Amino acid sequence: MMFRLGRSLYVAVRGLNGVVRPENIKKVVRNLSCTTSLMADKFKLPARYGAGEKSVWVEYIQLAAEIKPAVNLGQGFPDYHAPKHVTKALGDIATGPNPLLNQYTRGFGHPPLIQNLSKLYSPLIGREINPQNEILVTFGAYEALYSAILGHVDEGDEVIVIEPFFDCYDFMIKSAGGKPRFIALCPTKTSGEITSADWVLDEKELESLFNPRTKMIIVNTPHNPLGKVFTQQELELIANLCKKHNVLCLSDEVYEWMAYEPVKHIRIASFPGMWERTITIGSAGKTFSVTGWKTGWAYAPAALMRNLHVVHQNCVYTCCTPVQEAISRSFDYELARRDSPECYLTALACELRPKRDFVIKSLRENGFNPTVPEAGYFIIADWTNLADKIDLSSEPDKYKDYQFTKKFAKETGVLAIPPTAFYSQEHKHLGENFARFCFIKKDENLQLAGKLIKEWNAKNKKACV
Repeated sequence: MMFRLGRSLYVAVRGLNGVVRPENIKKVVRNLSCTTSLMADKFKLPARYGAGEKSVWVEYIQLAAEIKPAVNLGQGFPDYHAPKHVTKALGDIATGPNPLLNQYTRGFGHPPLIQNLSKLYSPLIGREINPQNEILVTFGAYEALYSAILGHVDEGDEVIVIEPFFDCYDFMIKSAGGKPRFIALCPTKTSGEITSADWVLDEKELESLFNPRTKMIIVNTPHNPLGKVFTQQELELIANLCKKHNVLCLSDEVYEWMAYEPVKHIRIASFPGMWERTITIGSAGKTFSVTGWKTGWAYAPAALMRNLHVVHQNCVYTCCTPVQEAISRSFDYELARRDSPECYLTALACELRPKRDFVIKSLRENGFNPTVPEAGYFIIADWTNLADKIDLSSEPDKYKDYQFTKKFAKETGVLAIPPTAFYSQEHKHLGENFARFCFIKKDENLQLAGKLIKEWNAKNKKACV
């Protein structure tokens, strides 16, 4: 008893004479309850983090661990090796003769890497980017977004967010004390072949969101999860509104090398009058198919970049030196063959296109109505034609896409992601009829997914007869 409760609790319950009294027990329980309540109140999660809900990624990684799907088409990473020269570079550095490549490097970016990023992007935006004060290397594109948002959004500022959106945008804006203002891309048709180009913004609605409190608009092109590549006309509309209302543009371009011909990715920072008000985000994980390396970057004029530096130096300060060196060497290799079709910056889209087409065909043949992406490696597919083949009553989730993706994974062994995670509370109904599938996977795994879905579909056709 003394071991479990401690001496003070023992005395409180039994008294100094060792006799247990009911009134002492009640008093101790009241005191413990009061203390627990006071501690819980004082040490609760700060309000800026909401209720601390699990993100869709935490929840679905756990789901995958529990049900062990045969094919995980949920998370956006390749299940095969990156280019050999990329992974070889990291191995050579880790065991190489220079011990300093395993030590701290410059806090705002490893010198060889920022030089190569300047060489890569300067001609693409039509101006010389100063590697010292106009480029920041971050712990993934995620931290680049964090530094850009926390570095510029203040209490009461409004940020325009285009839906569906990468789920961290909303959280980061609110953490900074800002207010997200949402506008949804909506399909202009719901039947026949739908491409990501068919998902558009309402121009008048977009214009109405800009006001004196607007600090920033976040533009994700090429877009996750739709695969939309914003057109010159669409970007000009956004650029003109930014200039008219003196608004920053945070351009998330991590899928920049994955646009499928004849579509071309356009960088809004290259537009007249936009360089000085644009922060552009890139990702080594997406560029070289090494998402686990968690290295990203931002480039912007020095006046804007200073705010990112302040957040970064008080957050992670410096990123992994050998990984940055390996990425730099990988860019050396690719920049030397930039105009060759073998260059990975060009070849990646060519590699992904047949994978995309295979999954689109497989989904269509089995009752889905997919949106054909112009870029990236995700497919949004309408599943409602399958509603009579799957009983969702056993799934307790609030939204139908969560119910569908969980039950579908359990029945088919194929995991997808629910898109309502990428919508604001008021617009979640817009994502309920869809599931997101990732196709940057081994061909044999995509074929297995197609086989499993086909078998499930055939089985449920018979059950419905």
